[in-house]
Amino acid sequence: GAVRVAVRTLCLAALLGALGAGGTELTLELPDSAQRCFHQELESGIKFTLDYQVISGGHYDVDCHVEDPNGKTIYQETKKQYDSFSHHTEAKGVYTFCFSNEFSTFSHKIVYFDFQVGDEPPILPDMNNRVTALTQLESACVTIHEMLNAVIDSQTHYRLREAQDRSRAEELNGRVSYWSVGETLILFMVSIGQVMLLKSFFTEKRPSSGGAGT
Repeated sequence: GAVRVAVRTLCLAALLGALGAGGTELTLELPDSAQRCFHQELESGIKFTLDYQVISGGHYDVDCHVEDPNGKTIYQETKKQYDSFSHHTEAKGVYTFCFSNEFSTFSHKIVYFDFQVGDEPPILPDMNNRVTALTQLESACVTIHEMLNAVIDSQTHYRLREAQDRSRAEELNGRVSYWSVGETLILFMVSIGQVMLLKSFFTEKRPSSGGAGT
């Protein structure tokens, strides 16, 4: 009936809100001794959140710093594998956040980051200004929305863990392959040496010819 239609409509809105809420997600390759910066123009008095994680490379660490439009550093961390930073802007302008791998001279990194701007809009109309309690239907839809957000966060987390574990497995596979090739070469050289040594044992030495006769 009408109640079921209303439930489906509100729950669909919760689903679309959970899937549509978000910001900028990006996975970038950071070469050795390099730095990459991103710029975002923001209004004053809003909240932004930066989450990042190193997926592969070296010791899975990276330097990160954030600057406000006045050039003031509002966040700075060195050699972090992952972290999260939230801030309410005080000035309007271009905010800059950079990832640096300048401390590494031979290993490049792959870094994932998620940049969220502003608070998530309310799922229900005038939800923040309501003076009455939520109905059972509205409470159920809000709960569904929160659970969907938790599912999305968990999926992102597991995707990153899967990518990190795959990178480590590929690195381990490469080391095993190199070790196997090295062992093969060593065994080949030892075999040749043993054959030559055994051959020298059974080689007949001819007496030297010539000499003064009497």
